[in-house]
Amino acid sequence: MAPRIMALTGIALGLGLAGAGIARQAATPAPARAPAAALKPASAFAGIADRTARSVALFEEAGKVIRHPRCVNCHPRTDRPLQTDAGTPHQPLVVRGADGHGAPGLECRTCHQLTNVDSARVPGHPDWHLAPASMAWEGKSLGDICRQIKDRARNGNKSLTEIHHHMAEDSLVGWGWNPGAGRTPAPGTQAEFGALIKAWIDTGAACPA
Repeated sequence: MAPRIMALTGIALGLGLAGAGIARQAATPAPARAPAAALKPASAFAGIADRTARSVALFEEAGKVIRHPRCVNCHPRTDRPLQTDAGTPHQPLVVRGADGHGAPGLECRTCHQLTNVDSARVPGHPDWHLAPASMAWEGKSLGDICRQIKDRARNGNKSLTEIHHHMAEDSLVGWGWNPGAGRTPAPGTQAEFGALIKAWIDTGAACPA
């Protein structure tokens, strides 16, 4: 079989498997959206006199979002995204690709549309993609993730101000609070999470051990 025909056949097979999975899911009504857990407001930590201890406590509270499946699933330690609240490997098999948007011929947008498709249980966003491999969080301690977030060599050369903007304003991050039927939202709200990150930065951006 000619290489081009083999490539097209492989792409068609991948899309067929994806479509079959979506069709099976669509046959069963999507479960109701689970309620989000609460986040303590940044003001709740004002009574911690030691500035460093307060900063660590703020990040630990923000860590309830950072280590939640809605975030970790897109920060995997391999080139394969995770899915569901259990963090299982993505089905069908897909990979990160050169820029986090998937492999040629089977990019994320092949199945992930502009918005969630609850009838098929497929999440969606206009720029659906994985975080850079240098920002993998899966399996790491919260302290290691904290140091990683601050490391400009690994975080896309972002300043802490830019990190705050990403956490508080980025709409793909915000998807974590509107994940569609059958997925547990990240704790609190994006605004509350952003306020915790801002307070953490303002108190010295200290990291847990």
